[in-house]
Amino acid sequence: MKAYVFPGQGAQFPGMAEDLYQQSSIAKKMLEDSNDILGFKITEIMFHGTEEELKQTNVTQPAIFIHSVALAKALGDHFQPDMVAGHSLGEFSALVAADALTFEDGLKLVAARAEAMQKACELNPSTMAAVLGLDDSTIEEICAGVEGIVVPANYNCPGQLVISGSNEAIDLACEKLTAAGAKRALKLAVGGAFHSPLMMPAQEELEKAIHATAIQSPRCPIYQNVNAKAVTNAEEIKLNLIQQLTAPVRWTQIMEAMLQDGCSGVVEVGPGKVLQGLFKKVNRDLNTESASLSQ
Repeated sequence: MKAYVFPGQGAQFPGMAEDLYQQSSIAKKMLEDSNDILGFKITEIMFHGTEEELKQTNVTQPAIFIHSVALAKALGDHFQPDMVAGHSLGEFSALVAADALTFEDGLKLVAARAEAMQKACELNPSTMAAVLGLDDSTIEEICAGVEGIVVPANYNCPGQLVISGSNEAIDLACEKLTAAGAKRALKLAVGGAFHSPLMMPAQEELEKAIHATAIQSPRCPIYQNVNAKAVTNAEEIKLNLIQQLTAPVRWTQIMEAMLQDGCSGVVEVGPGKVLQGLFKKVNRDLNTESASLSQ
């Protein structure tokens, strides 16, 4: 069984999707349509923008989504997933690729998500930190004992977990985690506490948009971030999407569930190879590859 997985924020790079634009008429139309849907020429920034321009939240999230979905659609009959999943933002890409959402609706939701998250970041100064070399339960226990808001946000793979919260609570948690034996507890260059209770204003704003959007049953199960379970019911998908902004990304658990359910190979669809590396941390013998139009 083959899993197709979709990257999240951080996978962007200057010139992204320009090769797709040249190679595929399907991708070319989707990229051009994106400019009209968003109301600005995002393709110009994707193709010719600087790293700083691509780091802007209102650009980053739509750009990665557009790249991933355009590639999946350009694959045509070669896109044959038995299961799909996406890391944070990538969950929206996975839903469109698996025919649960239209491209236009998915892009509008991603744009609304980015805007809502940016507003939430401006309301509360906050950040995230990567913790390496400690087991999940120890990190959970230490975060629970820190005054203020600090929670596990991204369970990326065994020994790699990202925490999220207020600046002060993150600083204190990093001190305690280092003292507890973490190899590293490093603050990240992000503008907010994603996947934490501090994103509640964004969740409330996005909830209306999700409820107003038609979501169908996907062509194959999607393993969602909130519960790391295979889901095909459209209403359940909606509820999980709404909770996603304040709940942790359970990627470690998603990988374990996919492997448990018979996953024998992984294809990463979109920019970068981060998710392939995470799967290798769980099963070094697993066959992983990047989606390509030349396959």
